[in-house]
Amino acid sequence: MKRSHRIVGGAAILLLGFGAVIGVNRSKSAATPITPPPSDVIVEAVEQRDVPVEREWVGTLDGMVNASIKAQVSGYLLRQDYTEGSFVRKGQLLFEIDSRPFQAAVEQAIAQLAQSQAQLAQSQAGLAQAQSQVATAEANQRKAQMDEDRYAPLAAQEAIAQQDLDNARQTNQAQKSQVAAAKAQVETAKAQIEAAGAGIKASEAALRTANVNLEFTRLTSPIDGIAGVAATQIGNLVGPGANAVTTVSTLDPIKANFTVGEQEYLSLARADALRSLQLQLVLADGTVLPQPGRFSFADRQVDPTTGAIQLTGLFPNPGNTLRPGQYAKVRAATSVRNGVLMVPQRAVIDTQGTYTVPVVDPNNTIRFASVTVGDRIGSNWIIEDGLKPGERVVTDGLFQIRPGAVVNPKEGK
Repeated sequence: MKRSHRIVGGAAILLLGFGAVIGVNRSKSAATPITPPPSDVIVEAVEQRDVPVEREWVGTLDGMVNASIKAQVSGYLLRQDYTEGSFVRKGQLLFEIDSRPFQAAVEQAIAQLAQSQAQLAQSQAGLAQAQSQVATAEANQRKAQMDEDRYAPLAAQEAIAQQDLDNARQTNQAQKSQVAAAKAQVETAKAQIEAAGAGIKASEAALRTANVNLEFTRLTSPIDGIAGVAATQIGNLVGPGANAVTTVSTLDPIKANFTVGEQEYLSLARADALRSLQLQLVLADGTVLPQPGRFSFADRQVDPTTGAIQLTGLFPNPGNTLRPGQYAKVRAATSVRNGVLMVPQRAVIDTQGTYTVPVVDPNNTIRFASVTVGDRIGSNWIIEDGLKPGERVVTDGLFQIRPGAVVNPKEGK
């Protein structure tokens, strides 16, 4: 019995000792925390480089030439000979107006011209006849003058009767009157010829006008371009006082009209930078037109109500994809800033207008630097103050860091 009590007591002592050892080990484990490994972060170096300063302006696209097609004569539209929105060539037929009244006017003008030409021929014949009569009358008058001259000395010598001399004188006077009358007929015939010539010119002018009006019944495109929607329907009455029946626009190149402030315009003009501007067109869907544009001209005046002036740029438009009336942004590099510090936009933390950037110091600890930001250039942000060239900024892993924390930096890009 005593021996069994000793065995049980020894076992109890061993259990207590083992429990004490376990308790001590547990207390040591609780007192010594496990340190997590440093967080991985992606870093990029602060860059210092020369960057172009870009400006953007809201612009409106317009055709290089916008030709309004209007009816020059009054009449009813018979046909539409083009497809709306299609490309048309210069001289291509677009609309036809009922030409029957104008064809009748042409035929009437032709008849009037023929009548005037006949009157001219008749007047010319009358002139020839009058000139012949003048020649005959002058010949008769010369004979009568010779008779009078011959009879005068004979009558003075009483070789002939005085009555013969008086008859010769009367005959001479009568012939002179005939000559004068014939010459008057010549002048009348000449006046008739002039009138007939004027009538021919008037008839020719009327014929030309009638032909022009007849041609105006065919409304053609004056340029190569895109024809717009028809503003009137077949059967409608059109005329010079009506609105345009459609518009044709030349779209390659296409114009982009945009406005800049007066001070900005003066700055560009004084630096003679307008002509050298390389323009980009940012479309409504955010895409950039692959082809660059060029500056074309500035408007003649500044708008006194807005203090802005309109500028116009030209952009290639192959395929006539861009159309008048579209809104787009015109972008251009207006100057260059030297030695600018830049960081990726994702490295900048904006807290209600206060900007900070997480920086990894040389000992791989995190420091949040307060910075002053400038313009955005693409996916980067200009830093005006608060950073130095070459410093490492965190671009990925921002939510895993805190000030003073040790990190495992990895180079980005």
